[in-house]
Amino acid sequence: MIPLVRRIAAVCVLGAALAACGSTQASHPGRPAPSASSKSTAAAPAAPAEPAPSRLPALAPAPDGLTPVFSNGPRTKGKTVALTFDADMTADQGPRAAAGEHFDNPELIAALRALKVPATVFMTGRWAEQYPDQARSLGNDPLFELANHSYSHYAFTADCYGLPAVSADRMRSDVERAYEAFRKAGVKHPVPYFRFPGGCYDQRALRALSPLGVTAVQWDVVSGDAFATDADAVARQVLDGVRPGSVVVMHCTRSAAPTTEHVVRTIVPELRKRGYRLVKVSDLIGASTGRT
Repeated sequence: MIPLVRRIAAVCVLGAALAACGSTQASHPGRPAPSASSKSTAAAPAAPAEPAPSRLPALAPAPDGLTPVFSNGPRTKGKTVALTFDADMTADQGPRAAAGEHFDNPELIAALRALKVPATVFMTGRWAEQYPDQARSLGNDPLFELANHSYSHYAFTADCYGLPAVSADRMRSDVERAYEAFRKAGVKHPVPYFRFPGGCYDQRALRALSPLGVTAVQWDVVSGDAFATDADAVARQVLDGVRPGSVVVMHCTRSAAPTTEHVVRTIVPELRKRGYRLVKVSDLIGASTGRT
């Protein structure tokens, strides 16, 4: 663990609104959140959407009934690795998008398709509202699986990289509102996985989401692509950190992670050369639960 934390500290780049980078605690997993806002509460929730489908493997609830947390797959069941991409956009960034800022990254998705890379995309509901055609294309492409990253991309804990916080009584509705945004965009089958904005969570957040039946998905490899300008450094960080069963966190936002397409084009051939098979998060969870 110590070498990984040192690598995180060496490459983490702070945005203007972010206050910290790098932590060894499970609830603050050492990478900057690419989006932040000055507001302190999420937008008013819409009517709840239908729950995420349960046909894909998921972890059983923790003994105390809390939402289960998944960080990596088995280390001894073959050389597999899951590349995951956060499609971040906060609830109040519409004016920035209207002014021309790109929170999408079509070139990255095109690269994944050209390289035939299965991937899991964690999308905010606000991103799906801004780019409904892309959300529908991703959600209905069998190469990808589309997971929930909240509606607002506001934090589910206090002190999470400068992100405004969602109150405990609105956490569940914020996640449900994201599923509703996916449905309106035409996404037929979002997967029952959730990634906390900023990766920050605590027992209160895990308890709030427990009725939804989702698995919270973290990671064990920090790419460092958020706000990075050196694609080679990001690629080295990923390749140095990957182990069998790894989950790699990257981003699908051009404005916050402009090097990611180039990183993918570098690491995918090298991972395959090293004998790794690229899979989705559902494949790793299935291997962990015996549902392969």
